Amino acid sequence: MLDTHARKYVEPYISSTGRVLLRMGLSANQVTWIAFLLGILTGPLIYFEQPIWAIVFLWLSGFLDAVDGSMARSSKKTSAWGTVMDITFDRIVELSVIVGLAARFPQAQFLLLLLTASIVFSMTVFLTVGALSEKKGIKSFYYQAGLAERTEGFILFTVMILFPAWLLWSTGLFLAVEVFTALQRMFEARRILREEE
Repeated sequence: MLDTHARKYVEPYISSTGRVLLRMGLSANQVTWIAFLLGILTGPLIYFEQPIWAIVFLWLSGFLDAVDGSMARSSKKTSAWGTVMDITFDRIVELSVIVGLAARFPQAQFLLLLLTASIVFSMTVFLTVGALSEKKGIKSFYYQAGLAERTEGFILFTVMILFPAWLLWSTGLFLAVEVFTALQRMFEARRILREEE
């Protein structure tokens, strides 16, 4: 929801950072790799009880994940491979956070497993609709908006990392939001694909 409706407020910062990195000689794919490497450090930082650094790395990774797409579009070097890397690396970063939390807080492992399953469910619908739909958005595939997009996920991950005493409740909330988003996308997918038949 925030990625879709609030992007315009942060777009100037994303674009200006992209221009700076392009002038420094970095490519969009190189920034994708930097974002990925920063993001996967989040799990180990959670496990070794460094929650502030974990959150800093998570959000920096997420910011650069938005910057790389802006760089690719402004330099007219968007590619299918860049899209594959972007989507795949995003999921691995999310898994790093979940595995870090599960390793650090074993009492939450079952709920974290259900959260992972809900993310798989939601992303399966998202990617399938993107592949089947003829509509195109700012990205190289149809971007299906929903209640939980990447920013909402990062906000909930931040709460989970910062407030471990509330971990069961915050994980349960994240799970409910993901399931709602998956169902929301399923109903929208049915409407979109009927229109295209």
